[in-house]
Amino acid sequence: MRGQSTWSYAPYRPFFFDAGDICVCRVAPDERSVHCEWLAPSGPEYEVMLRPEGQGDFRCAARVTVPEATVGGLEPETDYEFYVRCGDKKSRVRLARTGAPVGTVVNYLHPRDGAYAFSGRYLCSPSMVRHPEGYLLSSMDLFEGDAPQNLTLIFRSDDDGETWHYLTELFPCFWGRLFIHRGEVYMLACSTEYGDLLIGKSPDGGRSFGAPVALLRGSGRSGVPGVHKNPQPLVEHKGRLYGTLEWGAWRAGYHAAMVMSADADADLLRPESWRFTPPLQYDPAWPGAAQGPSTGCIEGTLALAPDGALFNIMRYDMSKCAPNYGRALAFRVDTDDPDAPLRYDHAVALPGNHSKFTIRRDEKTGLYFAIVSRILDETCSWNRNLLSLMVSRDLVKWDLAYDLIDRRRDDPRTTGFQYVDWMIEGDDLIYLCRTAINQPHSFHDSNYQTFHRLRDFRRALRLD
Repeated sequence: MRGQSTWSYAPYRPFFFDAGDICVCRVAPDERSVHCEWLAPSGPEYEVMLRPEGQGDFRCAARVTVPEATVGGLEPETDYEFYVRCGDKKSRVRLARTGAPVGTVVNYLHPRDGAYAFSGRYLCSPSMVRHPEGYLLSSMDLFEGDAPQNLTLIFRSDDDGETWHYLTELFPCFWGRLFIHRGEVYMLACSTEYGDLLIGKSPDGGRSFGAPVALLRGSGRSGVPGVHKNPQPLVEHKGRLYGTLEWGAWRAGYHAAMVMSADADADLLRPESWRFTPPLQYDPAWPGAAQGPSTGCIEGTLALAPDGALFNIMRYDMSKCAPNYGRALAFRVDTDDPDAPLRYDHAVALPGNHSKFTIRRDEKTGLYFAIVSRILDETCSWNRNLLSLMVSRDLVKWDLAYDLIDRRRDDPRTTGFQYVDWMIEGDDLIYLCRTAINQPHSFHDSNYQTFHRLRDFRRALRLD
C-alpha cells in the first residue's frame, strides 16, 4: 500500500469503516420522493431497495441503468431506509425523511444516518463559488460535537443551481472556503476543529485537489485554543488578498480576532507568502460593547467601507449581556502593514449577530447587503428560523430589505436557516444555506444544504 499524497477522494473510506461496496454520495428527499446518487463500478443495472424505517422487508423501488434514481409515491413526513445494489455489490443502508424542502436540495443527511460518522452527522459550513467556465461549486463539511469533524463534500451544478451532482470530497478538511483566484479553484480550511490551517488548489476546476499545505498550526482539540475560521469570501485590496480567522476555543472561553493576507500575485501554496496579524482578544471596555460577560467575537466578514478602509465585522456573543443581541463589532485592518494588529473601531447595530453572516457590496447600487438569521427580541436571541436580507449605505446603519425565509410558526428548537454563503449575479441574488427542517437533530445540527435564487432582488428594495 502506497502513501497518499492527495487531498481529494471519491469517496474517502477509512480503514475498517462499513462504507459498503457502493457509495451513495448524494441524497435529496422531497415531499413524496427520495432522489439518490451513487458511485459504483459500471453495471448493467442498479436496484434501489427501500422500506419504511424498521418496517417489513426491503422492496425494489427503482431499477435503473444509470447511477442515480428518484423513488416516488412515498408517504410524506416518513422515515425510509434504502440501499443500492448491483449484482452482489451493495451500499450501506442509508436513511431519508420525506418532507417539503425549501429551495433546491444540494444534499441531505438524516440525523440518524451514520454514513459519515467517522467525521460527523450534520451538514455545515456552506461555501459556493462560480467557476470562470460557468458552473457552480458548493462545499459542506460533516460536523458533530466531540466527533473528528474532518470531511468536506463538494458538489457541482451545470445549470445555475437547478440540479446538483456529487464531485469529490476532501479529507482532512473542516470549515472550508472555496475561492477562485486568477481563474483557479482553491480551498482554505482547517484540518479539524481548531486544527491546522490548510490551503490547497485544484488542477482541474474542482474535481480533484493536490496535497494541502499547512499555513498555521493549531491544536486539533476542542478544549485547547487553536485555529478557528468560517467560510467567508477572501477580499483582494491594494494588491493583497485578505481572509479572516480567529485563535481560541469555546471551552477556553475566548476567540481572538485575526486577519491573514498575501500578495495577490504570490504563490498561495507557499506558507511564507502569508502574513498573520497577532490575535486580538475581546475587551469589554471597548466603546459600544454590551455590559456583561462575553466570549467575544468569531466569524468575521471583511468589507471595504465607502472611504476605502478595510474592516473585519464580526459576529459578537451577547447572550449573557444587556442587551442580549443586536450588535456586531468592527475592527480596522491596517492595509499598509500586514503584521500590524487589528484595531477595534466601533460597534454596529445589526439584529443578526448571534450567527455567521457575510457582507457584500452591490457594484450596481453601491449598497451593502448581508443575509442574517434575524433576531426580533430578547426572548428569541438564539432563534434561527427567520432569514432576512439587510441593507446598508455605510456599513454602520443597517435596515431590513425583506425576509427571505420566515418559519417563525415552526418550532425554533428544530428549525434553522443559517451560515448563508451568497453572491449577486446580474439582477439575481443566489445563496447556499445550512438548513434544519423536517425533524433534524436540532436547529443548529442541520440536515440539509439548500440552494436558493432571489430573482430581480433590487426591485423590491425601498432605496430611500
